[in-house]
Amino acid sequence: MRIGIIADTHGLLRPEAVEALRGVDAIVHAGDVGGAHVLDGLRALAPVTYVEGNNDDGDGTDIVRVTVGGLRILLTHILPRPHKPDRRVVDSLRAKPADVVIFGHSHLPHDEIIDGVRYFNPASAGPRRFDYPVSVGIIDDGRAMHIALDERSKAALVKRMNQLS
Repeated sequence: MRIGIIADTHGLLRPEAVEALRGVDAIVHAGDVGGAHVLDGLRALAPVTYVEGNNDDGDGTDIVRVTVGGLRILLTHILPRPHKPDRRVVDSLRAKPADVVIFGHSHLPHDEIIDGVRYFNPASAGPRRFDYPVSVGIIDDGRAMHIALDERSKAALVKRMNQLS
């Protein structure tokens, strides 16, 4: 089961993101979608589960749960840090465990396992900020990876990975 992970599109659905997510079985969007047209474009590829970000109609603190191919996902926009998640995330994980916490907001790539839970931020797939990467993520049979959407983002993924620790 291949799960596509995207965040912080801010109204921009890049053709490179569409191509990188082609063939996935499901897509999760970790907020700051930026419009129904982005979700419609993603739904043309696979079923989509999303959470609103602070630049959508929400405040970025909602939690959405989904299980895809047996993988229990907690989806939120603002975490903010894997080693010090917001109380609402901690309480939610205590009440109902998850295998992976997918988050956005920071535009920084992250992939770290803490106490048996993977914390994954695909970075932003929307407009470029600073020297941050533009990328999406894939989880395929338990393996997680970031996919750079342009040449410049390959080095930025390496440079910026796991800075939220």
